[in-house]
Amino acid sequence: MEALFKNIKGDRLIWAIAALLAIFSFLPVYSAASNLAYVRGDGSTFNYFVKHFLHLFLGFAIMYGVHRIPYKYFKGLSIVLMPVVFVLLVVTMFQVSASESATNARRWISVPLVGSFQPSTLASVVLMVYVARYLSKIKDKAVTFKETILPLWLPVFIMLALILPANFSTTAIIFTMVLTLTFLGGYPIRYLGIIIGTGLIVLVLFVLTAKAFPELMPNRVDTWISRIENFSNAEDTEADYQIEKAKIAIASGGIQGVGPGKSVQKNFLPQSSSDFIFAIIVEEYGLVGGMILLILYLWLLFRIVIVSHKSDTIFGKLVVVGVGLPIVFQALINMAVAVELFPVTGQTLPLISSGGTSIWMTCLAIGIILSVSAKREEIKAREEHEDNPLEILSETL
Repeated sequence: MEALFKNIKGDRLIWAIAALLAIFSFLPVYSAASNLAYVRGDGSTFNYFVKHFLHLFLGFAIMYGVHRIPYKYFKGLSIVLMPVVFVLLVVTMFQVSASESATNARRWISVPLVGSFQPSTLASVVLMVYVARYLSKIKDKAVTFKETILPLWLPVFIMLALILPANFSTTAIIFTMVLTLTFLGGYPIRYLGIIIGTGLIVLVLFVLTAKAFPELMPNRVDTWISRIENFSNAEDTEADYQIEKAKIAIASGGIQGVGPGKSVQKNFLPQSSSDFIFAIIVEEYGLVGGMILLILYLWLLFRIVIVSHKSDTIFGKLVVVGVGLPIVFQALINMAVAVELFPVTGQTLPLISSGGTSIWMTCLAIGIILSVSAKREEIKAREEHEDNPLEILSETL
């Protein structure tokens, strides 16, 4: 164990925040899983506790392994993995499980030894690294919009088009994060305006096509519209059962909460251990628990900005922002949905919600951030060593 800690590199505070979030997640997941155990009839919440532990264990193993890889290699890996992600997304589009057939939510594929896997989460990380690589390549160069269409925007729009039919919220988040990264990377704002306009036109055409040919994608567009209507209709909040139960849970929590494991709404709230786990956390741990969780995510954002600022390369700066911002952004959206500041999206709470794919890809992203931070520490240690005349003298002797 001591040797393991000696080999841990990178920003120690990011390691600490990730560990705190993971440790904190066990009690809410164990508590909320009682609803799943009852609905599925297996009668044991401990199985879900063990499953969540294994997901986190594998996630932190991924984080540790990735952070030991020099981050410069992620440039090439992103190019290699892009075709792999495209294939996975295409396979996902034509595969639908029995539980997803009602809503046509084709988001998962079955992978041997892993179980269900959501390719869109991997696609998000790979795409952000790919975009960061391209932006670092053209940094301080005069480029035309035409030059960037094929190498930058065509892969982005193909990937988003493959995710959109089954998962509008993930598509919107990825698109927003890509726009944010390109803006921070110095991509001309006038070109971004063209991309935003094109994206809106494509979305409108997709919705019109889905409405004209409902048999192609049954229920999906209607689901999006109903969620937006329920969110905007302040006089009919009972139309959205999930939000109503989440608000009851939050209101029941008060300042200090009802206590660990004592949530009542977990028995009525669908997805209580994943999409709406924040409501259960506030019910059991109160406003205090909710605020602590929010502070941890904002602290993570602060450390991401610090690591990005201290990176010695343009790619390092951009890739940290590219893979780090979506983690915090997704967390804020999850919390906003629970308190009805945002329509229902189906986004999980990073490192807190149950679900293997979300945990693994979050750990993958954090591992990339730690890799950039570790490189900076290595350079700093080398500079200090070179500036120390006593060490130079001792090595000479």
